[in-house]
Amino acid sequence: MKKFNLFVFEIRRNFLSIIFLLFAICLILFSSNNVQATKSGLKLWANSVVPSLLPFFIATELLTYTNIPNIFQKIFTPIMKPFFNISGSGVFAIIMGWLSGYPVGAKIAVNFRENNICSKEECERLLSFTNNSGPLFIVGTCGISLFGSSMIGFLLLITHILGSLTVGYLFKFWKKNSNTFVNYKTSNLENKLQNVSFANLGEILSKSIKSAINTVLMIGGFVILFSVIISILNSSKLINILNLVTAPICTKLNIPSQLITSFCTGILEITNGINLITAIKLKNISLIIILTSFLLGLGGLSVLLQVLSIVSKSDLSIKPYIIGKILHGFFSALYTSIFIYLIPIFNFNLGPGTFLKF
Repeated sequence: MKKFNLFVFEIRRNFLSIIFLLFAICLILFSSNNVQATKSGLKLWANSVVPSLLPFFIATELLTYTNIPNIFQKIFTPIMKPFFNISGSGVFAIIMGWLSGYPVGAKIAVNFRENNICSKEECERLLSFTNNSGPLFIVGTCGISLFGSSMIGFLLLITHILGSLTVGYLFKFWKKNSNTFVNYKTSNLENKLQNVSFANLGEILSKSIKSAINTVLMIGGFVILFSVIISILNSSKLINILNLVTAPICTKLNIPSQLITSFCTGILEITNGINLITAIKLKNISLIIILTSFLLGLGGLSVLLQVLSIVSKSDLSIKPYIIGKILHGFFSALYTSIFIYLIPIFNFNLGPGTFLKF
């Protein structure tokens, strides 16, 4: 018994080492498929991520050298404090998080902490609800490209924003009685502003572009990594095992087994998962829309690791982000269900429901 406990302990201690070793072995065993997955991930990054995110990253970096956050702090604090328990500067993170997509909201929250624009607790509250999927992806990719309907895209966008606001309101109570003091007059931002001029504009642009490119390269690495991981899961037939395990449940619920495996793929990486889910043909398309709404709110493991790599450079906790995204997925799916089943124009079912009945 003692030897067995020691063996279990050794496995736990070396768990990550074992996983990384298995990953390296799988890269060799399924090299052909992995190369194609790498090319697909690289293509996705170059054609979608870089054009949509790089300009926003540069813009947010440049804006942290301006007085915009301080102006927002003075104007919007009377509104932001009662609803989100955050200073008015947080409006900038909320708006940019909605407009640009993952992981811009987290990047801004960390920048605010580094520049002492918001307190540690306020930045953690921002982390919980400002890191969202962008309207271009929700309406353009999900709505128009995958569902073939801009109406579905706007429905997903509305419920995504409502879910985000709900999480933000709930997190107003996060560490409510332990706010770190912020002296705005002596913040790092004020020190930056004293040195900003046309004479050093080139230096500021250079720093902003370098920081933005580093972040985009990091995101590209995660996109490629998870494309390969999904390829390995398919090549090793682990997905088929999941299909067999969930088949009895799916039969009882009268849904295809690939719906669950596609959903699990979405938990790993949102784009691939939503693409697989929307390819499934169901009369009860509302179920597909609700699951898509949940995944958009959740973000997936890939986005979580992207955010973790950004947050780890600061003293912010990742805990509010994890809790916030789970809640965001739940509330987005809940609001989507309410819209679909209570507002006739949003009921896209082709026939009688096969799973959810309200």
